[in-house]
Amino acid sequence: MSEIKEYFQGSLLVTLLGVVAAAFLGGFNAVFIVVVLSVLEISLSFDNAVVNATVLKDMSEVWRKRFLTWGILIAVFGMRIVFPIAIVSIVSGLSPWAAIAVAVNDPKAYAAYMTSAHISIMAFGGAFLMMVGLSFFFDDEKEHWISTIEKPLSQLSNMPFGPHLLTSIIIMIIGLLALSGKDSFSFILLGMSGIVTFALIEKLTDFMENREKKRTLNNIARSGLAMFVYLEVLDASFSFDGVIGAFAITSDIFIIAIGLGIGAMFVRSLTILLVEKDTLAEYIYLEHGAFYAMTALACIMFLKTFIHIPEVITGLIGVGFIGIAFAHSVHKKKVNTVSV
Repeated sequence: MSEIKEYFQGSLLVTLLGVVAAAFLGGFNAVFIVVVLSVLEISLSFDNAVVNATVLKDMSEVWRKRFLTWGILIAVFGMRIVFPIAIVSIVSGLSPWAAIAVAVNDPKAYAAYMTSAHISIMAFGGAFLMMVGLSFFFDDEKEHWISTIEKPLSQLSNMPFGPHLLTSIIIMIIGLLALSGKDSFSFILLGMSGIVTFALIEKLTDFMENREKKRTLNNIARSGLAMFVYLEVLDASFSFDGVIGAFAITSDIFIIAIGLGIGAMFVRSLTILLVEKDTLAEYIYLEHGAFYAMTALACIMFLKTFIHIPEVITGLIGVGFIGIAFAHSVHKKKVNTVSV
């Protein structure tokens, strides 16, 4: 237990500093909101930690450390502070400095700008996550967890651009039947942009891996730079829902940044624990549960463009999939141990 606590020491320190800062900014009420936002971020991004770990275990030690240091700074400051300001700047036509001024002086107007862009944000993030999830299930070389679902999907692995086509069909159906006018155009445009972004990163990864293999004539760790970019976009897609949901709780950008930043730190600590303890190899269905949770989150992000779904439901679905996968993995491990 004490060994596990070591992985979360940095997160606990950030939590302490965050609580002190929140108390200084808004007293007990601000501290309470920070705690709520932290729990929200952890519940929404728990599956993100597992997926990150699946990628990091194949990366070189150098790039793994870069992601866990520079990557977390991008995640905390980029996605929780810079990203909302950039969205408000684009939607309102204001300069970034003017958007910051709105955030400080008129938080309600800032929140209104931010939430007005939620269709585009949900479309891009949902499409990217859907591509990641379907690409995992279309793989015919992995072991199945829920065979009735995964086996039929894996049999489609030879279909050219299978995940791309299926995601495109979903986007077109929602964009044309559930939305209309400007919302329909924005959803389809940004949804397709999410697919294209995934495809470009996938091609970049393959290109850099092949180049490195030719150089070394051996199988080496997956290309660091390409996978770093992939993980950053993946983290951004996971955080979209949390950032948008945070504005339903408070319009104070600083409180949002503190709360979501604390949550992001705990996700980072969990990711390190999963990688260094080789937890995914020990609990064989945990990875499957994370990708089920990711695909479910993608569907929820699509649905949120035309119906309201509370963030608590989103979080519970993600944690539920991973919890069931973990329990089944433990059972499988016991059965294998007894049979041996």
